Amino acid sequence: MHIPDAFIPITQGIVYWIIALVFIALALRWARKEMTEEKIPLVAVLAAGIFAIQAFNIPVTMGTSGHLVGGALVAIILGSPFAAVFILPMVLVIQGVVFGDGGITTMGANIINMGVIGGFVGFYSFRGLVTVTRNQSASIFLAACLACFIPALAAAVEMYFAGTFPLVPGLISMGLYHAAIGLIEGFITVAAVNLIATARPDVVSLPQAVSI
Repeated sequence: MHIPDAFIPITQGIVYWIIALVFIALALRWARKEMTEEKIPLVAVLAAGIFAIQAFNIPVTMGTSGHLVGGALVAIILGSPFAAVFILPMVLVIQGVVFGDGGITTMGANIINMGVIGGFVGFYSFRGLVTVTRNQSASIFLAACLACFIPALAAAVEMYFAGTFPLVPGLISMGLYHAAIGLIEGFITVAAVNLIATARPDVVSLPQAVSI
């Protein structure tokens, strides 16, 4: 899902960067208000974990790749979609600058897809689903699946507007791969949330009175 340089024209890349910077500014405001000393080690662990799970890339047709995202995990654990917008850019900058995984000019789009869309879809899907199902694990699983699948579709749409590849083949390719990858992300997210919530319930923000 990391879009490389040259897959999106510079002019479009600048627009995505501007949008990403707006959300990053909002995430920094969230961090100043919500980040406590107790949460800092957890943020570091989550950032390292996301870096690790995103390192396993599966080649997707037309030159891009598929992988786990981690936006839902961060947003659910820390209780805000802005947590994902706060952590994911740090991971993506290191991946892009140090390891060449994802472009610099396209990093704004990558931040929007994985941090903004992944975080917001994961968080609000979880909150909506857990209200309906009253089942925490099932809601986490489905939210994580969606938070992997929908950003992949967004990346396909962005590359369509960039003229990189056709819309329908792009949606099918990115969608199918990340639907499968999303199932893996769902299981990993459920396990990670339950593990962290058990070990550090004092720093985890989860709805109460639901079954796990």
